Amino acid sequence: MAQDNRPTDPLPKVWDPDSRVGDMLKGKRGLVVGIANADSIAYGCAVKLRAFGAELAVTYLNEKSEKYVRPLAEDLKAEIIEPLDVEKSGELERVFERIQTQWGGLDFVIHSIAFAPRADLHGRVVDCSAEGFAQAMHVSCWSFLRMAKLAEPLMSEGGVMITMSYYGADKVVGNYNMMGPVKAALEASVRYAANELGEKGIRVFAVSPGPLKTRAASGIGHFDELVQMAVERTPSHRLVDIAEVGRVVSFLAGGASSGMTGDTIYVDAGLHNVA
Repeated sequence: MAQDNRPTDPLPKVWDPDSRVGDMLKGKRGLVVGIANADSIAYGCAVKLRAFGAELAVTYLNEKSEKYVRPLAEDLKAEIIEPLDVEKSGELERVFERIQTQWGGLDFVIHSIAFAPRADLHGRVVDCSAEGFAQAMHVSCWSFLRMAKLAEPLMSEGGVMITMSYYGADKVVGNYNMMGPVKAALEASVRYAANELGEKGIRVFAVSPGPLKTRAASGIGHFDELVQMAVERTPSHRLVDIAEVGRVVSFLAGGASSGMTGDTIYVDAGLHNVA
């Protein structure tokens, strides 16, 4: 029998923010929301966007998270680094005002934030509280629509809006619970926003990675079981990593994807195709 040389941990831990891939995104400027640490999907996106030549604006959640995010943003030579809590009135508007003042325009936005109260997330969907459901929708879905609204006047020559979804938006996934309906609403919002903003040359996408070992994912009950299930079921028996997600996001942010909009793009090593 052939020896299995697959790594036991398929997630790379080493990043080289200064590595250059090419100039596909040279001259493009974009906002990346959702970096919490070096394992974040948003960080994988930011690294690859920068490697393709993009200039970045980066946000961090609050003062506590700044000490983890700011060094990463500085390594990426982010020109704008701002706090952003989408639940705080006026903060989102202030970030876009800073972009307007400093850059005068915007080419892409990466929205990689989601939240649900633990009590609601760990319970049955039918038992979730009105307050918890509303908060999850506000942070995970409505904030993307609000960003699209604020980005629209800055994308006078067209642009790209990208958010992060998950397979649980389309199929019932054990322990994903309330976030399933929330992500389903997010994917529907992508389709409607793509239709409404298409005349402005603004394209809108959801990217759906498989389960990744991020800080945000740690709040999902029995998450290790989701990871094991993914490794067992994908055709290549592995997870994707944040760099792979970042490369697809870079493609969507560039001109090569000009004939696409409104889609949910799966970057999950084929997991969604396996029954």
